[in-house]
Amino acid sequence: MSGVQEPLEIKFRLFDGSDIGPKKYAPATSVATLKESIIAQWPKGKENGPRTVNDLKLINAGKILENNRTLADCRSPMYEFSGVTTMHVVVRPPSSERGTEKKVLSKPKENKCGCSIL
Repeated sequence: MSGVQEPLEIKFRLFDGSDIGPKKYAPATSVATLKESIIAQWPKGKENGPRTVNDLKLINAGKILENNRTLADCRSPMYEFSGVTTMHVVVRPPSSERGTEKKVLSKPKENKCGCSIL
């Protein structure tokens, strides 16, 4: 491998199995920049699209990538192969939905036992 780092071809797999990309990115590209690119290319017809980079998580090779790291920092053995790297995209629910989810979880459970002891 030479000292010159070639651009990495990456596609982003969304929760429904559709993809964004592939597109080439320099190894010095930050994860936050990747997330901004995903937001800009997000399909218009999809529900619950991300609004900010904090609404997204990128997963590559089973690891969640941190916003302040670069592609070179996150390098895995998969980058040694030529071809397209697939990163999985997870969208956090909007904050309004997150608040209601906690309320639902904090409701006291009613005892609804249907057991019969004979």
